[in-house]
Amino acid sequence: MEKVTRFFWFCSGAHIDTLKKYPIEHNKYVGIGATIFFTALFASLSGGYAMYFVFNGDAFAVGFAILFGMLWGTAIFNMDRYIVSSINKEGSTNQQILQASPRILLAIMIGIVISRPLELKIFDKEIRQKLKTAYLKGQHSKIDTLQKTYSEKYGMELAKTADLKKEKDSLEKDINRSRTQLNEEVFGEKNNQTSGIVGYGTYAKQKQTVLQEKEDRLKLVTGNADKMDQYLSQRKEYEGVNGVKMLNERQLDSLAKVAGFADRNWALGQLTYNENGTRDVDTYLAISFIGYLFILFECLPVFVKLMSPKGPYDVAIAKTFEANVYYADRDKERDITVIDSVYPDHVDEDIKRRKKTLSTRSDYDRDRPRYD
Repeated sequence: MEKVTRFFWFCSGAHIDTLKKYPIEHNKYVGIGATIFFTALFASLSGGYAMYFVFNGDAFAVGFAILFGMLWGTAIFNMDRYIVSSINKEGSTNQQILQASPRILLAIMIGIVISRPLELKIFDKEIRQKLKTAYLKGQHSKIDTLQKTYSEKYGMELAKTADLKKEKDSLEKDINRSRTQLNEEVFGEKNNQTSGIVGYGTYAKQKQTVLQEKEDRLKLVTGNADKMDQYLSQRKEYEGVNGVKMLNERQLDSLAKVAGFADRNWALGQLTYNENGTRDVDTYLAISFIGYLFILFECLPVFVKLMSPKGPYDVAIAKTFEANVYYADRDKERDITVIDSVYPDHVDEDIKRRKKTLSTRSDYDRDRPRYD
């Protein structure tokens, strides 16, 4: 337990040798250090999870996730440790709050960054379902766009094909009706369309000629319609309309599984809205409370340090700080005194060295001007 206690003291940023002297402060800094440590641990898990999705599918994805998670957790640990240790208990409450306000804002930002990847993991099933729905809608939209573009580009050909098919249907009905009338004429059935004379007579030959003309026209229209259908089918293939198909359930599962961090983050945001665009209050509150929890968890060491009364450790640290400042000032005075004392000797040595140099020079060199 002693090693664990010292470790949490180190995490809190406390001066251990000073803290040892005041047992009443031990538990407070154990709690602060433990909060900082577990915040860094959650940050490590969060960062590693986020990096895993960045490199999802890569052979080294797990290795990258572990490495980045450790680096991210260490960075958050050092930042939290500095934030807490830099808050001193000197001055009024307002001064302490003003001093801590930038650190609280930084803690809030860290809490938001830490909570987001963990929220993605908690709502993983819902996110996958939302992504599958989005991918399906996207595929629908893509197909509709291709169909619309195709229809606009080949509108004349499509209209001509429709006219040919309409004429073909009309001709087939006329031919069936003309065959029926021809049979009635040949067998002598009397009605307003036949003469009632049995045999293949003049009226039968006329009806046979009309029927043949309609059959020839049907053959021509059918051939043109087939050619137009073949041409439009080739155009569909060229434009990519035939190549785009709806995604099946297995493909949707595969796409949702390999979705990147940005897509998953978007899907998490969309979970807070219903299909009609209204806010889904239950889901919104669930996601928000998780984020608020981590923000509070991140700010907790700062709040504990601010709310706790000034203790003997704080007084001792303040006095130690004053003593160190005083010692640094005295060191400065000592260095100034020493410099003042030895400076004349340096001047004398420099004068002797210059005189010796001048004595070795010739008269010509001595008369030349010097600029150094």
